[in-house]
Amino acid sequence: MIGNTIGLIALALGWRRSIWTWPAQLVAGLILVAANASASLGGGVGKQLLIIGVATWGWWQWNRGRRLAQDGSVAVRFATWRERGLLVAAAAVLTLAVGGLFTLYPSLSWNPWPDAYVFAGTLVAMIAQARGLVEFWFAWLLVDLVGVPLAFSSGLAFSGLVYVVYFALAVWGMRDWWLRSRTPVLKGAPA
Repeated sequence: MIGNTIGLIALALGWRRSIWTWPAQLVAGLILVAANASASLGGGVGKQLLIIGVATWGWWQWNRGRRLAQDGSVAVRFATWRERGLLVAAAAVLTLAVGGLFTLYPSLSWNPWPDAYVFAGTLVAMIAQARGLVEFWFAWLLVDLVGVPLAFSSGLAFSGLVYVVYFALAVWGMRDWWLRSRTPVLKGAPA
């Protein structure tokens, strides 16, 4: 419950394009590693460890290549068609690889293919977020379409409710980033 709540805070901070989204994602990931380990969900532990790694990289990305909008937040943009293609291909390949792994080792996941889809979509969304791409929100919406029913069918009602809130935040965040993608970047800010 605490890890998921911090995850919601991280998403809200991402919506605001705050650098603090990344430390919040790191803390949520650490808590969720422990929660998944206590439930004997090896796939969930692995997912959270990768999320921690991507959150660390995202934090570094936003610090290193920070482009600032006029309000001082991180500037955002739409992905190029090539970037979109790479994100979709990565999601498909990762879903197939993780789904195959979860099928071979059933102890890693209660529901291998939907879990693999959520796993891959989460990583792709975070990578897009780290790059400041508006498509990050589209990826979250697609993850939530599977994550909500998966959580409820797995008996994880609180996680299901969190995914419902994620969905609402993703709709509002997408709208905000979409509009913000048209905000000019400050001159002299590092690209």
